[in-house]
Amino acid sequence: MSGNSFGTLFKLTSFGESHGKAVGGVIEGVIPGIELDEKFIQSELNRRKPGQSSITTPRDEEDRVEFLSGIFEGKTTGTPIGFLIWNKDQRSKDYSNIKDVYRPSHADYTYQEKYGIRDYRGGGRSSARETIARVVAGAIAKLMLKRYGISINAYTSSVGPVKVEKHYTELNLSEAEKNIVRCADPQTAEKMIEFIEQVRKEKDSVGGVITCVIKNVPVGLGEPVFGKLNSELGRAMLSINAVKGFEYGLGFEATKLKGSQHNDEFYMDGEKVRTRTNNAGGILGGISSGEDIYFNVAFKPVATILKEQHTVTKDGKEVTSTAKGRHDPCVLPRAVPIVEAMAAMVLADAVLYNKIYK
Repeated sequence: MSGNSFGTLFKLTSFGESHGKAVGGVIEGVIPGIELDEKFIQSELNRRKPGQSSITTPRDEEDRVEFLSGIFEGKTTGTPIGFLIWNKDQRSKDYSNIKDVYRPSHADYTYQEKYGIRDYRGGGRSSARETIARVVAGAIAKLMLKRYGISINAYTSSVGPVKVEKHYTELNLSEAEKNIVRCADPQTAEKMIEFIEQVRKEKDSVGGVITCVIKNVPVGLGEPVFGKLNSELGRAMLSINAVKGFEYGLGFEATKLKGSQHNDEFYMDGEKVRTRTNNAGGILGGISSGEDIYFNVAFKPVATILKEQHTVTKDGKEVTSTAKGRHDPCVLPRAVPIVEAMAAMVLADAVLYNKIYK
């Protein structure tokens, strides 16, 4: 199986399955001398881990990261950083009833057809458990970006029909960590939680949107043709399990405007070139403009629901099946740190590319 690495200069190669012994990875391109704040890295993992609230899966994993290489006296050495997170609360028997059944909207069928074999225990490599490696790499990327003053904050902006109506500039983004749905608007958060609880009781699931904001980005990150910063961010977000769409700046809303309404006019702020509006989302011609980068990531409803569904078996027999096990009714609260992690890796890669020219 190819396609297990992400990034060029700042690069993560991940490995492991949902019900295997461990998930881990190797990170290359981390600049030497970064103080590896393990408490911060663990706090990022805690934001992603299961069992953290009533609206997430009750699977009980500590998600403790164990570093194997690339660190000396608490600092990065510039050599590859190897790490592991051991799986401790697998219940593979929960999946024995679907050993030969293709679960609707999962990768069971495509994996079987492509490889002739699949790990039916939680989806194996296709499980969102794989994203834990991304959060470790993203946390280290954040520590690296801290040197450049770049900050990344994401929040749940919609769950089903419940949506934050305010623009991100009207919100205190730190509020997102004060509620279990990770919404930056406290009043809307309460409505989201109530809706997710209702869906959970119905043995169903729901999707939504995560908004991400990147501040203090210097001018010049991103390559102008095939390495556009927006295309790299889009590729990163669309690689996350359950993601169905990506838009930056005004995105699809821009299609409803005239050029005179959408264009961001320039002005001088002292000696600095700024734009009066930021409909472009901080990226012009694939290169960062120095304004905030902001984008939306759309997540589908979790595919595993505890309701009877029609499907087929590996032998082509039409059957009905009901999932067992422990599953999220809504993936968004745990996906917020994953979105931030992927954004951090893209920005870290872009910063390293930019250093080539300066």
